[in-house]
Amino acid sequence: MNLSTYFKYPQEVRTLIYTTNTIEGFNRQLRKVTKNKGVFPTDDSLIKMLYLAMTDITKKWTGKRREWGQIHSQLEIFFADRSPG
Repeated sequence: MNLSTYFKYPQEVRTLIYTTNTIEGFNRQLRKVTKNKGVFPTDDSLIKMLYLAMTDITKKWTGKRREWGQIHSQLEIFFADRSPG
């Protein structure tokens, strides 16, 4: 996506686009947990630590998006040709 394409959308939609890269955010949070620990004694200890971090990280994913009604309406206007019936 070109930067000019990004700016054609309203601020609410741009915020949604900017914050939807969940995978990168998830990986960043896992790296944050593991970088403080230099060496893991076993592979199992690393897996357990990542599992516990994952459960903490995913608990935060249940929140609702603010202004979703407005964002949804704007997306329907911009992508009317892709919107189901």
